[in-house]
Amino acid sequence: MKFIKNLNIRRFPSRWIFFRFDDRLLLISLGALVGSCSGLAALALNRGLIAMFEFLGHYRYLWWAFIMPGIGAALSSLFLDKFMKEGAGHGVPEVLYSVSRHGGLMRFRSSFSRLISSCLTIGSGGSAGPEAPVVMSGAAIGSNIAQLFSLNDRQRVALVGCGTAGAVAAIFNAPIAGLVFTIEVIVGEWSAVNIVPIAVASVFGAQVCRLLQGNQIAFTHLQFNIDPADTVACIGLAVATAFISIFLTRSLRLSHRFSLHIHLPAWMKAALGGCAVGMIGFFLPDVLGEGYHSIQAMVEGTFSNGLLFVVFLVFAKIVATSFTLGWGGSGGIFAPCLVIGSFTGLMYHRFIEMVWPGIEWVNEGCFALLGMAGLISGILQAPLTGMFLIVEITGGYEVILPLILVSAISTTLCHSFEPASFYMKDLVDKGHFLRPRTDARVLMDLSVSELVEKDCIVVTKDMKLGDFVKIMQRSHRNFFPVEDELSGEFLGLIHLDDIREYLFDPLFYETVFLEQIMDIQVQTVGLDDDLSDVLDRMDAANLFSMPVVANNQFIGMISKATLLDKYRNELIVQTNQ
Repeated sequence: MKFIKNLNIRRFPSRWIFFRFDDRLLLISLGALVGSCSGLAALALNRGLIAMFEFLGHYRYLWWAFIMPGIGAALSSLFLDKFMKEGAGHGVPEVLYSVSRHGGLMRFRSSFSRLISSCLTIGSGGSAGPEAPVVMSGAAIGSNIAQLFSLNDRQRVALVGCGTAGAVAAIFNAPIAGLVFTIEVIVGEWSAVNIVPIAVASVFGAQVCRLLQGNQIAFTHLQFNIDPADTVACIGLAVATAFISIFLTRSLRLSHRFSLHIHLPAWMKAALGGCAVGMIGFFLPDVLGEGYHSIQAMVEGTFSNGLLFVVFLVFAKIVATSFTLGWGGSGGIFAPCLVIGSFTGLMYHRFIEMVWPGIEWVNEGCFALLGMAGLISGILQAPLTGMFLIVEITGGYEVILPLILVSAISTTLCHSFEPASFYMKDLVDKGHFLRPRTDARVLMDLSVSELVEKDCIVVTKDMKLGDFVKIMQRSHRNFFPVEDELSGEFLGLIHLDDIREYLFDPLFYETVFLEQIMDIQVQTVGLDDDLSDVLDRMDAANLFSMPVVANNQFIGMISKATLLDKYRNELIVQTNQ
């Protein structure tokens, strides 16, 4: 990393200068490189998971097999905490935080740390998915390649998006879903400067995957003939998937909060959570791992268990996922959402068959497929991602109309109860989620200390009005801070508009002291205050200037004119970088 940080683009041969003059060509070229590297990272994780499943498969039916997910989760936690010096997490929120607060800056070790930790968690049977770790890996690859070429913040964020798109496209063999997920969730900005390189990266990520392991969709299915009755029934399915999405979100959050109150080392809590998953999986093997084998059976319509058993599986998978991710295991939420969604669709289909047996419903595999879209759309609050992902990983283009319906309704209902998506909730609560080129993001790059105006004349509380008038005559300001002459403590402010009646009557010059006419109910600003809050306070109180005070000492004034001028300059910089 030290080598990368110290490397400067000026050391590269002159042929690179051509790319520096064409921003789009530079991003497209590097996007192809980032997408290819992200595709290789996704392939490495996929092969690692297959190897672990095969290696541990012989032991899964032994009586002590329930401890395997615990061992995997513990090793994963120790690896992240002790070796990588990173905390547990899903991966995607960390990428969002990087884009939102640090212009896409990510450490090099993040390009492989979550691949290894998630392989340990999922490969041993933990209920999680490989998608979020691959997203973090791809994003870190893009960030470090951007740092290698000394790119600016906007270009670096674009390459982080390229890494994300390439990773998602490769893990699912779904280039459109990779593009849409990145723009809708990670970057949040539908602009040509982002879409073109991200699309190229997505294509290269998927192509690398296809070259090395074939062009295959994740799940095959029967052809579905959808009638109007099936489409109407999808409204009820959307409500069901929204409810399950909210339940899953809150279960994950509750499980994590509960684990925080247990005073044990992180690796021991991860081990306890993993062992709990192992106990569930000992009786219900369908909840272990990423669970794609169960999805295939449901989409094909060959899942033979009854309605009550499927209902039980829905909630068992939610509990297993909550224990895995909430207690310190490493992995993503995509795969559990797909599994839970397909179980929900199957459950709903069997319910309506029982209630309305006279109607000839479409094959249950169709509802399993729609349920996956509903869960992904609901928990991510990203309907386009849900639609395109399911279409690409199943080839189910004939279900596009009910797919749109389920995704849109599920997202809308979830947003009503959970205003922020699963990935963004904690960031929003902490005030860390800022989209590029928004007011909050622009102001975040400015500080109060940059805007302080220090050309104010300070006066004392014991000064007579006549002496103040002489000082006022050589000042161009309307504000005068008042201090204690001995301690230097800020006491208040004199505004010329407030004392105008005294200024034009010489009788007051020797009888009135500034202490008598100063404003002591003054709103002040601290050096560490957030500028968004400062601007809101100015607007609320109809103020154009406020004193900056630190440790009861007057530092200077901050004005709305200076703030907005700096804001405009910063916006120009961020837009034209």
